[in-house]
Amino acid sequence: MKKIINTPSAPAPIGPYNQAILSGNTLYTSGQIAINPITNALVLDNISTETMQVMHNLKAVLEAANMTFENVVKASIFISNMDDFAKINDVYGRFFEEASAPARETVQVARLPKNVHVEISLIAVK
Repeated sequence: MKKIINTPSAPAPIGPYNQAILSGNTLYTSGQIAINPITNALVLDNISTETMQVMHNLKAVLEAANMTFENVVKASIFISNMDDFAKINDVYGRFFEEASAPARETVQVARLPKNVHVEISLIAVK
């Protein structure tokens, strides 16, 4: 059985999906982009602030499921320019302890929703 997870502390979905699905003890988040949930505006000042907004959105979704970044077992990062990898990785790394960081892949893609530069999704387990 699945439980729908949606919170006003993260951007509302922009299509036919939910912010996350909890199935048993496993949470599957939808990809988050840098939309400020209060203003509904994109945060695209630079790749670091964009990534920080994405991580704050993910944190809100995790919290709505009574989880934290400690529960994350897998991350998927989609970026539009691999040259931004180091800056994205720097911000992303602030949310995890290196010794217990989740498995992850980072993939460069041709284009992301709303022409953002980074999108991240997570799998977390209670």
